[in-house]
Amino acid sequence: MSERRAEALLERGLFASRWLLAPFYVLMVVALAALLLKFCQELFGKLPHVFAMTDTDIILWLLTLIDLSLVGNLLLMVVFSGYENFVSKIDVGDHHDRPEWMGKVDFSGLKLKLIASIVAISGIHLLKSFMSIGKAPITPEKQTELMWLVIMRARRENRPDASRGLTPPTHYA
Repeated sequence: MSERRAEALLERGLFASRWLLAPFYVLMVVALAALLLKFCQELFGKLPHVFAMTDTDIILWLLTLIDLSLVGNLLLMVVFSGYENFVSKIDVGDHHDRPEWMGKVDFSGLKLKLIASIVAISGIHLLKSFMSIGKAPITPEKQTELMWLVIMRARRENRPDASRGLTPPTHYA
């Protein structure tokens, strides 16, 4: 076998190896379905009791639903962008429901979208944690958890690029 032929065979094999990622994306869709089931459980489990809930309980419940939907959005973004960037283009033709960003989000754009989603999810988690204060005694572990949540959130908010929506410097990447 010539060196050139061996190199071509190796490169074809490496190129084809991208398909090893496809099962990850399929299984993320399964995880998305599981998240939908959890959303439905949360929604329909508390819906019959909505009139007996306090305002704080309703807000906490709604924040949980928002949190679950943001995680679902995050999963879908990773599936679409990851598949298109690393495996193959998703060919749905000119389907009228195709999201405008599909096929246009590169790896760095995906990373920024992921960071923004994670910040929103962590903000909701922090708000839920503060709103649940008073429902149960604050243990030293809970106090430490709240302290770290505030520190991490303050660290994010005090970054020079956080409030202006600028691309983070490379040392943050």
